[in-house]
Amino acid sequence: MNPLPFARADEIDAALPSIVAHLRSGGLLAYPTETVYGLGSRARLPDVLALARLKGRRADKPFLLLVSDRSMAEAHGLAFSEAANALARAFWPGPLTLVLPGGGGRLPNELRGPEGGIAVRWTSHHGTARLVAALGEPLTSTSANLPGMPPAPGAAAIVRDFGWAVADGTLLVLDGGVLGNSPPSTVVDCTRPTPRLVREGALTLADLRRTAGRLAP
Repeated sequence: MNPLPFARADEIDAALPSIVAHLRSGGLLAYPTETVYGLGSRARLPDVLALARLKGRRADKPFLLLVSDRSMAEAHGLAFSEAANALARAFWPGPLTLVLPGGGGRLPNELRGPEGGIAVRWTSHHGTARLVAALGEPLTSTSANLPGMPPAPGAAAIVRDFGWAVADGTLLVLDGGVLGNSPPSTVVDCTRPTPRLVREGALTLADLRRTAGRLAP
């Protein structure tokens, strides 16, 4: 299957019904975000395991979740501390991933990291945010690359790297154009009273400190 155009508003409108149907049937997706192209699925155990097989992902590296607004994260049982509230107000939607406690019984434990939380981001990519809203539940996300390789810059590279999954219909690729060399999202662990910077990316430590104050090392 050829990549679906997913850049202009009319392309997104036309593509949404078939994308949602594909995901609801347990299919996997490659899609653009505000940082890099991602691979994803519904946040349901069989779909998450299928995505891990496609990616060749180790069991100790869980996927993050994309939501279309904060209420979607809360509806799935994720809890916001005072620091997480401040960071979400300042930087969501955008390239900030928060690791939050909660989600027990509503999200697969396979999404839970070693600190006990689940990573989540309210994406600012207009098309992908609309897709998650239309799906009505979070979309898992991991960078669209084979292990040890850089993230794919566009749909053609994803088809090249994951052609077998495209050919058998497992993976649907959305073409949002070639993305620039953007850094990944910044990741902050908010499972404890003092937030901790896990990965500095599009947002810097200085950006975070202006909002959340002290961050644990």
